[in-house]
Amino acid sequence: MEGGKSVRLLRSFAVAFSMYSRLPMPQWPWEEGDLEYVFCFFPAIGLVEGLFLLCWMMVGQMLGLGSLMLAAGLVVLPLLVTGGIHMDGFCDTADALASHQSRERKLEILKDSHTGAFAVIACGTYLVFQFALWHQGVTDHVPWMVVLLTPVLSRSLSGIAVVTCKNARGSGMLATFSNAVVGKRVLATLVVWFMAAGVLLIVTTPVCGTAAVVGALAVYGYYMYVAHREFGGVTGDLAGWFLQLCEVGCLLAAVLAGKVAMLL
Repeated sequence: MEGGKSVRLLRSFAVAFSMYSRLPMPQWPWEEGDLEYVFCFFPAIGLVEGLFLLCWMMVGQMLGLGSLMLAAGLVVLPLLVTGGIHMDGFCDTADALASHQSRERKLEILKDSHTGAFAVIACGTYLVFQFALWHQGVTDHVPWMVVLLTPVLSRSLSGIAVVTCKNARGSGMLATFSNAVVGKRVLATLVVWFMAAGVLLIVTTPVCGTAAVVGALAVYGYYMYVAHREFGGVTGDLAGWFLQLCEVGCLLAAVLAGKVAMLL
């Protein structure tokens, strides 16, 4: 029994990285049991992304790269790690929100494979703003724990929403798990991920770390408001939209907090 559970966990780990990253993983025909614990490992992808970002910063600084080059890499690396899956959701959601149509029509726009003008504008604006934030963060020496753990915060909260909230297109995501016990375990694991990352940030870098955690929670509150008001629940695209906003929100909060601390 324990051996079978360990195998399911390993398979869920591989499925999570196969679905939400471009990192090479073993491939096989997925079975229903392989999906049970996928979201337990969603924040782990964020940790890997954070390690890539941190390594880029450290190696770049050792090589004497300028802040512009470092910032460019910090923008591009997450897209390379994830394959742009979350940015795709961000763009689709931007199109849907900009349509100002009915809830049903917005959900149809989310499923539309075509990219609208508002998606292009939103994507371009996001990347430019993110680049500017990273440039400022590199210049101000943003704490490395913020770089490492922000992707963990965003994915922990994104997973919590997916597991607990009603799916806008029908039944809740919790119903996809084999039983309520599995669902509660997944939720508990995601909460532990968030709490661990949050505590580490607050303890190791009180000003910027606390700001990043508060920023993540603020964006999450906004996400819940928009998701339920505009769409009647969450979807995969909305989860990607939130994740992108959360990572920028955390970085913005950390950079601003650092600036305020310098003035005091």
